Amino acid sequence: MEKKPYMPPRPRPAAGNNNGGQRRGNNPGRPNDKDPYAINDQIRAREVRLVGDNVETGIYTIQQARAIAEEQGLDLIEISPNAAPPVCKILDYQKFLYQQKKRAKEQKAKATKVVVKEIRFGPQTDDHDYNFKLKHAIGFLQEGAKVKAYVFFKGRSILFKEQGEVLLLRFANDLEEYGKVDQMPVLEGKRMIIMLSPKKK
Repeated sequence: MEKKPYMPPRPRPAAGNNNGGQRRGNNPGRPNDKDPYAINDQIRAREVRLVGDNVETGIYTIQQARAIAEEQGLDLIEISPNAAPPVCKILDYQKFLYQQKKRAKEQKAKATKVVVKEIRFGPQTDDHDYNFKLKHAIGFLQEGAKVKAYVFFKGRSILFKEQGEVLLLRFANDLEEYGKVDQMPVLEGKRMIIMLSPKKK
């Protein structure tokens, strides 16, 4: 008699695991990458603290909080799960996610958008040229840009590298009110470079 292959029994659905009255976030349990916040029936706490402009701030049972969200046709969103009790807001979940993503994108853009302006000197820069470039550097720093100043040594002018270092240190000193030194003068090939960042207001 041929044996039938073993088939494991199908798991039974968990008691009370229906989607009645749940508007979004139908996946029970904790949130995942696609659904980063627990909402509505996903929230496990017995009590929550409601905050926001559309509710009276305070501690509610989870049933009361869900009922308020239901009345407003919105979602109960757990925004601080580690608080005691967890903090929730009553909002439209999709709009909430959109605002969170928009805010994160703006913060990332601010953090990564670094403008660097270059200013070039020669080892024999005269005072007129120096003051002209100093004025430009002040403007760049006031606009929030970094300044990369360097002395370019052409041919045998590399013999004046100490003079170039003195010039850059003078430059940094004259900009002390507007910027701070990120990198002291360092020789890279034929260029001696100093980096400055704007001072925080």
